[in-house]
Amino acid sequence: MVILTLNCGSSSAKYQVYDWDNKDVLANGVVERIGIDGSGITHKAKGNKTEIKSPCPTHKEAIELILKTITDKEIGVIPDMSVIKAVGHRVLHGGDKFTKSVLITPEVLDTFRSVIDLGPLHMPANIMGIEAAQKVMPDVPHCAVMDTAWHQTMPEETFMYAIPREWYTKYHARRYGFHGTSFLYTAKRASVLLHKAPKDTNLIICHIGNGSSMCAVKNGQCYDTTMGITPLEGLVMGTRSGDIDPALPFYIMRKTGMTADEMDTALNKKSGCLGITGRFSDRRDIEIAAAEGDKQCQLCIEMEALRIKKYIGAFMAELGHVDAIVFTAGVGERGPITRFKACSGLEKYGIKIDAQKNDWSFTGNAETCISADDSETKIFVIPTDEELVMTEDAYALMKGTYDVHTNFTYSFQDPSYVNKAREEGLKKDMEKRPHLADVIVRP
Repeated sequence: MVILTLNCGSSSAKYQVYDWDNKDVLANGVVERIGIDGSGITHKAKGNKTEIKSPCPTHKEAIELILKTITDKEIGVIPDMSVIKAVGHRVLHGGDKFTKSVLITPEVLDTFRSVIDLGPLHMPANIMGIEAAQKVMPDVPHCAVMDTAWHQTMPEETFMYAIPREWYTKYHARRYGFHGTSFLYTAKRASVLLHKAPKDTNLIICHIGNGSSMCAVKNGQCYDTTMGITPLEGLVMGTRSGDIDPALPFYIMRKTGMTADEMDTALNKKSGCLGITGRFSDRRDIEIAAAEGDKQCQLCIEMEALRIKKYIGAFMAELGHVDAIVFTAGVGERGPITRFKACSGLEKYGIKIDAQKNDWSFTGNAETCISADDSETKIFVIPTDEELVMTEDAYALMKGTYDVHTNFTYSFQDPSYVNKAREEGLKKDMEKRPHLADVIVRP
């Protein structure tokens, strides 16, 4: 039995092929430049990477290219499409309509269309991907896994804005939060590492990548998060501004004559690290330039880390007691400089990072502990696995055994759980960084 997961962006479609019976990733990859000249697929399977150029004017052709590739006699991983028993789709926004993943029906698709205005950059592509996949695979269940569902446990005092009430009642203006699938996975894994039930666990999770957000987890559920009605609020990100004075856009628009759409583009695609440095959004480039003396890149590192630290402090005040701080996603998993600067100076609050352990922790293939031995609060680095959550949700929905996460147990909540692909990758990582063995933490 195979579960296919799809994550369709505006011009891309990521996928993973999962062998449910053997609990193993058979292949993953991405179709890029959909609707643009030069489109093609990058396919990874059995330790090999294949790149194929192929015109993909729409997501329909992209989905067809994925299915053709994964069933190819030379590079494919399944004999034919009959072994695919369910498809899981990542969807950015479910509004306040969904508290968990759902089987996709015409009514569910209508709901997604009704909240396009809340996610105009992502929702059209998500919907197109679903419709394209349904046309190509009409006889298997399709499931939606929403980034916003995890955050539906937030109380009114954390999700409401101090705005005219009718903006909420008429236009659904409130904080929704994103990266929910990542937060679900890392929250459950942190509970395992702490030897606690999720309901007894308080966490601060830092999902730091090109898009970044944080989540305050209280008794195993989302209590607060940094993103808002869109993914623009909160932390300094690759190209997004994060928190600013709401009057700033109006000031600049009056000064420059920028339109609302131009301002939206500037805050989402030209700000954040790119705006600060003037040339980089990738933290690796920023760190190299900072080490070479680039003042703006040095400033960018300080600003990003300080914003994370500010929210750590705010979430500590909200939660009262914090069992662990968790770093995840690209920068969170491989960014020791950002992690160290975000956690340093918090010793009096029971958070003590070990500089050496932090430097040794540089992998996406193992869970590590980078806090000092006498730190009251643990600091974990937990590689996220959103695709596994999508896969298990899709399987359970197909079987009729699925429920909201507080009433549902995932395979990765078992202390004996092992990700086979990551275990293989870890062997190679440890050849380059043998000190990883000193920071890896296992249940």
